[in-house]
Amino acid sequence: MDVYLHVKVLLSMILGLGVAHLLRGIARIVQHPRKYTIYWVHLVWVLFLFLYLIHFWWWEFYLQRVAQWTFPLYFFIAIYATLLYLLCSLFFPDEMDEYDGYRGYFYSRRQWIFTFMAILFVADVIDTFIKGPDYRARLGMFYVIRTAAYILLSLLAVKIRNPRFHAVFAVLAVAGEALNILRLYLTIH
Repeated sequence: MDVYLHVKVLLSMILGLGVAHLLRGIARIVQHPRKYTIYWVHLVWVLFLFLYLIHFWWWEFYLQRVAQWTFPLYFFIAIYATLLYLLCSLFFPDEMDEYDGYRGYFYSRRQWIFTFMAILFVADVIDTFIKGPDYRARLGMFYVIRTAAYILLSLLAVKIRNPRFHAVFAVLAVAGEALNILRLYLTIH
């Protein structure tokens, strides 16, 4: 069995759970629209996570070029995927009874959400280095600026409760992710 195929199976299972969690959360909103008040910023972040998950799954194809797999590398990739799943679970909790809706929930959990988000983007930098210098060169300065902004804004979002800040950050994150996909990832090279 190909080593990458073995790695890809675990990665796919974890990422599939994340996608399923997001889809289940959206389905609950559609099924019970009056049960909990939706919050558009929360939904924009859910869209961001969905895009990021699908994008992550797509770009991890480059891991097949890793010449030598080690347990620490395998463990790192598993942790990266697990961070994504944990973020998905933070956006749609099992119980919402103590909150008046997704707005209240989002702001009460923003420290957790954006701490994990900052860690996720740092993991992305490590993952990019693992894929090698050719891959890094292909990403260019847009990647560096985008990732640095995501990390900085995530750290600020831990402390800032201002709804305008969170709205702008969410919209910029979705736009940045969509632009990144359109720039570099429509096909796999």
